[in-house]
Amino acid sequence: MCVRPLARPIPLEPDVSVFRPPDPRSPRPRHAAILIFLVALALSACGGGSTPRPTMPADATGSLLPAATATPPSSSSPAASVAAAVFPVTLAGDDGTSVELKAAPRKIVSLTPAETEVLFAIDAGNEVVGKVEDPAKYPPEADAVPIVGTFAGVDVEKVVGAGADLVIAGGNGGTPQDAIDKLRSLHVPVLVVYASDVKGVLHDIELTGAATGHTTEAARIVASMQAGFDQVAAATAALPRPRVFYETGDEPAIYGIADQTVYADMVGLAGATPITTGSTTNWEMPVEKLLAADPELIILGDSAYGTTVDAVAKRPGWASLTAVKAGAIKPIQDILVTRPGPRLVEGLRLLVAAIHPDVVLPSAAPVASGG
Repeated sequence: MCVRPLARPIPLEPDVSVFRPPDPRSPRPRHAAILIFLVALALSACGGGSTPRPTMPADATGSLLPAATATPPSSSSPAASVAAAVFPVTLAGDDGTSVELKAAPRKIVSLTPAETEVLFAIDAGNEVVGKVEDPAKYPPEADAVPIVGTFAGVDVEKVVGAGADLVIAGGNGGTPQDAIDKLRSLHVPVLVVYASDVKGVLHDIELTGAATGHTTEAARIVASMQAGFDQVAAATAALPRPRVFYETGDEPAIYGIADQTVYADMVGLAGATPITTGSTTNWEMPVEKLLAADPELIILGDSAYGTTVDAVAKRPGWASLTAVKAGAIKPIQDILVTRPGPRLVEGLRLLVAAIHPDVVLPSAAPVASGG
């Protein structure tokens, strides 16, 4: 049974993608960056093929930024502490639905590339029996895991056939809701993750650790990431905050980043003022709004998908923008910035380099792996 995502206006939600990986996600590569956010990872392979809330616990990692610049976290919290390592356990997903796990899962299906990265990072890779397609093919150790989904839909029969005793899905459209509903109707536990800010990403890593029995490994990664974010926060705290437009796509319209998302949070953490769409759900950037906001820097998250600096500079009406006049249009490795997983600190450092090129950050400590 192939469950396809419902048709919905662009945009939605990569990995990001999140979060979505590069190129093959879409028949037209330049649309791929849009899909990262719009569908966050609308999954799955039909017919046989392979093919972005909660607040961190108060005692978990502390504040990421000074109060003046931090994005307020959401108020939801899991039904059980994410620090719990014993089973049975009941955990609340980011969609507010609780999942009861009687024992540590031994067959896990990941329906977002970010979650695949998380699972392997916390040493749960051996339990992953199915994943959504990731054209970025990261981590390499996940290559051998069977594909049960793509951006086009979820193959529910493959998920069930894999004997999954835990499915981790993307919220806010990252996994088609009808696929989630169908799996739950078949009594397959589905834990939904969707972080609206960086604190939520860290929370979701701990939540994944709690759901899989790898709490110690998850806590180690979160602590390592927290240290990286704190390092960047200290380096950017006193810097001017230029107006930045992060472009995620340019066809058939111009797409940026929505309000109250991980991606807006990332731009803020990097020491800038993000220019967002004015909506928490719509990623299409009204050109009139963009012209009025007058970005001082344009970052091309869609550069890997064919958008060029010259093409942006030549867009009708854009010559008046401060960024265009200053030649401040920069490509970036989008997947590191927009995929809410263990490499997010790397993406933040890339953003700082693009926004504040004169800032020399301390050498980055590698994010601890689960082992």
